[in-house]
Amino acid sequence: MNICFLMYPWEEIDPENDTSLALIHECVKRNHGVALCTPANLTIRNSVTNAFCTVIGRMEKVPGSLKSFYKKAEIREEMLPLAGFDVIFMRANPPLDPIMLNFLDSVKDDVFIVNSLQGLREANNKLYTAAFGDSHDNIIPVTHVSKNKNYLVKQIKESKSDKMILKPLNGFGGSGVILIEKSAMSNIKSLLDFYISSSDESSNYVILQEYIEGADQGDVRILILNGEPIGAMRRIPGSDDHRSNVSAGGSVAKHTLTKQEKALCKQIGPKLVKDGLYFVGIDVIGGKLVEVNVMSPGGITYMNKVYKTKIQSKIIDFVESKVMDKLQAFNKRSRLRNEVENA
Repeated sequence: MNICFLMYPWEEIDPENDTSLALIHECVKRNHGVALCTPANLTIRNSVTNAFCTVIGRMEKVPGSLKSFYKKAEIREEMLPLAGFDVIFMRANPPLDPIMLNFLDSVKDDVFIVNSLQGLREANNKLYTAAFGDSHDNIIPVTHVSKNKNYLVKQIKESKSDKMILKPLNGFGGSGVILIEKSAMSNIKSLLDFYISSSDESSNYVILQEYIEGADQGDVRILILNGEPIGAMRRIPGSDDHRSNVSAGGSVAKHTLTKQEKALCKQIGPKLVKDGLYFVGIDVIGGKLVEVNVMSPGGITYMNKVYKTKIQSKIIDFVESKVMDKLQAFNKRSRLRNEVENA
């Protein structure tokens, strides 16, 4: 099997904690052909979609640790046609690049893409949670999305809570997430001015979200594969930061899914699969869904350390099964066509 990881550059990988590297490592261990490219390296040659790829050489003996593997891997640069791969694994960081998806549209029927292009288009930002239709706020905290400053100020004043969470619509890794309080209303308009530019054409949407009690104790990251949870961890904020993202200084701990969290996964799982969102990370606080991460969900390496497991094995098992299903369907179709032609 040949897999192309569409992601950030090889040089930017964190060799100890990178989820993408864990997936790449698992593929190389299984003797699959592996290459990676960035969205900026997509190109069209003779009307065929290609990419300037970093190809990872096959290894007789693959080091067991990610750090050693990263250090010893031999790489070369080569232009390759994307339709020649069996799988394209989307691992690019947000925000979603629509031009990247336009390139991939030409190969979506030839290659199994994780996650699907349509799913990425629908769920690439924090608006996707609204698609679950939670009119009674049972699984999603009360949320407002706008670039209208007066409206946002009004919602803060009318909120029953003294605290709310403000964050940019296209942020990731905890970037730009702040806790606001009514007691500091004199600063709110300045904050909104910072987040939302004055020009209508270039202004940014922001999310204003109900503060969930217990959020100061962290959140739960759950990885979902084909609609089912395959791993979870509690992320605990640092002593001087309200954000629990590991990239923002948070730490991780074991976590057993609660009854409410299991029910949440069961409720949203079918829609994720229907939308072709096979591998996602969801962030949960107090049993409520805060975010769905579909671009480059992380956490595998941390969960592996905490639970002494290898979550990447389950993911590559799934990818292999999907490719096999696609191949068997193609072979069956070819056989049936031959029967008709030879009749």
